[in-house]
Amino acid sequence: MEKVYLRNASDTKELDIVFRFVNENLKINREFNFRRQMNEPIDAILARIQSNIIGRLAKSCKKSKIKPPAEINVKLLSDKYGEKFNELTFEDLVVTQDISNVKLQVLDTVYDLVFNPPWISSLKFLPSCILAGFVIYPTNVQIQFGERQFSKAVWFKAKKPTDTDWEVCGEGFQYLVTPEDIGYHLKFVVTPGNALGMTGPVVEKITNSAVQESPGRCPFQDRQRHTTNSLSESNEIRVVSYNLLADLYASSDYAGSTLFSYCPAKYLQIDYRKPLFINEIIGYNSDILCLQEVDQRIFDFDLKEILEQPPYNYHGIMAPKGKCAEGVAIFFRNSRFDLLDSQILHLGSNIPALPVFESLWNKIKVNAQLAERICERSTTLQTCLLRIKGTDNYVLVANTHLYFHPDADHIRLLQMGFSMLFVEQSISKAIKDFNISSHKNIGLIFCGDFNSVPECGIYKLMTEQLAEKTLEDWQSNAEQAVSNVELAQPFKMASAYGAPEYTHYTTLFAGCLDYVFYQNDRFEVLKVVPLPTEEELKANTAIPSAVFPSDHVALVADLKFKSD
Repeated sequence: MEKVYLRNASDTKELDIVFRFVNENLKINREFNFRRQMNEPIDAILARIQSNIIGRLAKSCKKSKIKPPAEINVKLLSDKYGEKFNELTFEDLVVTQDISNVKLQVLDTVYDLVFNPPWISSLKFLPSCILAGFVIYPTNVQIQFGERQFSKAVWFKAKKPTDTDWEVCGEGFQYLVTPEDIGYHLKFVVTPGNALGMTGPVVEKITNSAVQESPGRCPFQDRQRHTTNSLSESNEIRVVSYNLLADLYASSDYAGSTLFSYCPAKYLQIDYRKPLFINEIIGYNSDILCLQEVDQRIFDFDLKEILEQPPYNYHGIMAPKGKCAEGVAIFFRNSRFDLLDSQILHLGSNIPALPVFESLWNKIKVNAQLAERICERSTTLQTCLLRIKGTDNYVLVANTHLYFHPDADHIRLLQMGFSMLFVEQSISKAIKDFNISSHKNIGLIFCGDFNSVPECGIYKLMTEQLAEKTLEDWQSNAEQAVSNVELAQPFKMASAYGAPEYTHYTTLFAGCLDYVFYQNDRFEVLKVVPLPTEEELKANTAIPSAVFPSDHVALVADLKFKSD
């Protein structure tokens, strides 16, 4: 029997009504959707449904030159109430009797009533740019009274959105668009379901634009040949650090006119760049992802949509940069790690507030301009404490994106000094809180866009454990010059890539700003994925470009936890 689906969200008094009316004789096959109030009289709701069906049938019959029926009855049937529902409401009906015994009749079609079945409460669709060879997916999928794993999703294609004959081309919530799809529009059809086998009303979305050709071979696809498989050993970890170039900056007038004036506007659009960096990320088969310049909406609706679903099954944590709509994010593979703790520290307002910073803060606060500038920054440090499953080994992952300004070497170096104080405290606390038997069982991995070249003090602090008071960094702004400050940190660290020539490449600046720092008495480097060549980076003047979605390149390193 056909079904009428009724949904009442628990926090509202609204009632959604969905059913499909099919009558071959009258040449109609249409889904009807209504939103009414739960306390509205049933007779009034039926009258509204009847009015809509009459109007739709009139148009359908006129178009098909068919005589419409003289009378169109829309009524509820029940053993208890018969056809008389008087002033009852659906709210009364749900409370006072089993609604499954109530039927809806439209002409000769009788429907079962199903209350609160699995329901797609939200589904946004696909980008304006759909590229062959790249994964596509719906966004912001929310299912009430059901679960994704019990729902059925199917992809179709047709030359025109108005076509009635659609060809099945894929299944599942993600679809790898093929070259054969070029020129076709795609349709996504999902039937929500639950563990009891119940299904709800079908929802479908059609793309506004047709599938486009691939941009050609992207350099990251050559890099992915080094990461075709995930690491299999429990003590091996693949780490990725990647600044995605937030849409907040790429779409600005300044970006188009100055920062990336060499890049055609269409390649700066997030709908173009998004499939590139998502396909790049998933192709590295990493265990830990440290991302910078992550738009909040990209995290919520794209990265989580892809990475937290099968077959990838990551868990993601976002750390917004103050009140900014972008920030840093860590994803880790659930099959490899247990999350024990996560922290988000806004370097700025917390510097004068936390006891762990007191000694360093007292040394710099005497310079009012310096103190004001560093405390006004929205720079964020993010940490996750992970236990490697099946072992007694732990990893503290740190991720940051330090402040950028040409005269701010001293600010960045201080930010790194404060960060390492916080990391040191976090590791000491973890050893105590989780009864870690030995310091050798916990290792530090610190990733990010440090906006600092290897010649500056941050690289020296991390790899030599000391940033002397004589460093030029301290004098990068004369009025805020730092005096008599020396930084030290207790961890033996190294850079997985060393000091490469380029991790960032634009016409205004090209150099090494990104690092995967690792504790080299806890980890050894098995390999790093080769970086793009300078010829590739400047093939389209600079990056971003048609084949590079960001102005930074991803760092990909395989590390191995050292045994005793």
